[in-house]
Amino acid sequence: MHDLDSSSEAPPKYKQIADMLRAKICSLEYPPGDKLPSDSELSKHFSSSRLTVIRALRQLESEGLVERKAGSGTYVGLQRDNAAHSFGLLFPNLGEGEIFEPICAGLARAGSSSQQALIWGNISNSSVNKEAQALELCNSFIARRVDGVFFAPLELTSHTKEINQQIVNRLDEASIPIILLDRSIQPFPEPTQHDLVGIDNWREGCRMAKYLLDLGCTRLGFVGRPGSAPTVNARIAGLSEAMRQYSSGMSSECILMADPTDIDTVQRWVEVVRPDGVLCATDYTAGQLMHTLAKLGIAVPQTIRLVGFDDVRYASILPVPLTTLRQPCLEIGIAAMKAMLARLEDPSMVPRTISLDCELIVRASCGANPNYSMSSQFG
Repeated sequence: MHDLDSSSEAPPKYKQIADMLRAKICSLEYPPGDKLPSDSELSKHFSSSRLTVIRALRQLESEGLVERKAGSGTYVGLQRDNAAHSFGLLFPNLGEGEIFEPICAGLARAGSSSQQALIWGNISNSSVNKEAQALELCNSFIARRVDGVFFAPLELTSHTKEINQQIVNRLDEASIPIILLDRSIQPFPEPTQHDLVGIDNWREGCRMAKYLLDLGCTRLGFVGRPGSAPTVNARIAGLSEAMRQYSSGMSSECILMADPTDIDTVQRWVEVVRPDGVLCATDYTAGQLMHTLAKLGIAVPQTIRLVGFDDVRYASILPVPLTTLRQPCLEIGIAAMKAMLARLEDPSMVPRTISLDCELIVRASCGANPNYSMSSQFG
């Protein structure tokens, strides 16, 4: 069963179901040509009426993502030969985090409305295979002479920087436009040489740090994993700027780039830094750190206020529900498609960075009132 949001501000149920199915199609859980579960099976899966499911499927059919065949069922659509353009999707980390599926859904939604064809590529979770497969998929897109590539650069692999650069170089040499999604391949704060659509990670890191400081924290820390994308360094820089504005700044020992499940490392870090507030690079990291702190007998939020990034599905059901910044993933995908079409229209345009706003989701892990609003303080 898949829970649907029934709050008054939530989208209609049929739209929620359409978004979930769209994400499964975009992540290749339902590949092109595949038959979807029956209307009654989907109705049971989503705990919704059959009419609501049918309305969701009709929405996807209008976008060209599925085809309903009388007496046979509903099938994932195949690539259209008459599409205005064909674009490759190079998402090496698809399936490891939750932000890329809705980004794909946004690309699919925007692409179907303007008759664009998207070519999906599937990459395994093995870090070694992932690097080789990413290069192979890049070469495949070049051979197919796609009109552009949406690329979410690799992270957390042994040769991240080198592979990302090779992919970009090969696409540039083939004169194939690139739209980077969520992250640059350049280290922060170097400017990107390609169009980038995501969020302003420096600003959001600063924003979350100020939020913790306003809650009364005086010693902030940051926890992330080694080999993370440049977005993480931008968030650290934002945190450091907030600390500079509120006090004398932040020392390097306050930053822990390590496995958050390593109980000995976390314990030593906490004993040295004695943080009363911690900003984690992602919700995944925050969830792991929360469990480690519990094993150490450190209470969240009573001893350490904890916040994350992304607002993944499990953030609200952690032992202590997580305060986090919700990325506008669907909107990032839609904006990325518009950026690609603009790039094709004017290839000489100076590379642009398009940053969308995030929404603060307040839960118990920060120890604040859930009705707290940041709008008056961060404008």
